[in-house]
Amino acid sequence: MTQAAERAADSKSFERAARMGYVASGLLHALIGLIALQIAFGDGGSADSSGAMSALASRPGGIFLIWACFLGCLALALFQVSRAFLDSAGSRKEVWKKRATDAGSAVVYGAIGISFGVFALGGSSDSGQNQATWTARLLSQPAGQILVGLIGAVVAGIGIYFVYKGVMRTFRKNLGPIPSGPWQRAVTITGITGFTAKGLSLLILGGLVIAAAATADPQKSTGLDGALHALKEAPQGWLALGAVGVGLICYGLYLGIMRARFGKL
Repeated sequence: MTQAAERAADSKSFERAARMGYVASGLLHALIGLIALQIAFGDGGSADSSGAMSALASRPGGIFLIWACFLGCLALALFQVSRAFLDSAGSRKEVWKKRATDAGSAVVYGAIGISFGVFALGGSSDSGQNQATWTARLLSQPAGQILVGLIGAVVAGIGIYFVYKGVMRTFRKNLGPIPSGPWQRAVTITGITGFTAKGLSLLILGGLVIAAAATADPQKSTGLDGALHALKEAPQGWLALGAVGVGLICYGLYLGIMRARFGKL
């Protein structure tokens, strides 16, 4: 085998490993969606990454899946970092836009990978309490309420972007060619439903952070689990929470199957 062929084979192997990051993130979101459904119908559970990982670890062979998810997220984060440095096609503006997107993706999947790694090594945490702690620290700083409010606004803005991406179907730009028929319908259903539900959950989360800033009460910033529990407390909240839970499962299916299989890298 020539050196060029070896490099191409190595690149393909790295790409396949990177796609496992989408599978890992999809699994995480699907589990959070299932927990949200349980909460909607009266059962307990923590509807966040720590609760999802605990549920996964309790299954036979779950710890091996957690390690595989850690490695997949790490590979995807490294792949995005390499793209941020190496991708130089297009105008200067387009290059920096791509680099910013790749860097952002690297941070997101790196953070998810670290969460899997910490859990695999025996650590665990209450993400809602962690968020409340960090919010309290920020609120104690000069202009802390303004800073926390801005963070909440950014999170809510990201939520609006996710809803827009789902409703307008712009998520298809992240995918390559898709076979016609069932695959096309599956991409459309999971993409629209998934991005909309993810966006709504981020909107609620951002609203809670803004509320914490407005009242200087860090306990109102309770993370995704708190956001989903807050949704249940609304009139007919169990129905809305159930719909968001189904949507998060769809988002998990989109990431873990559609994006992992057809996504552009």
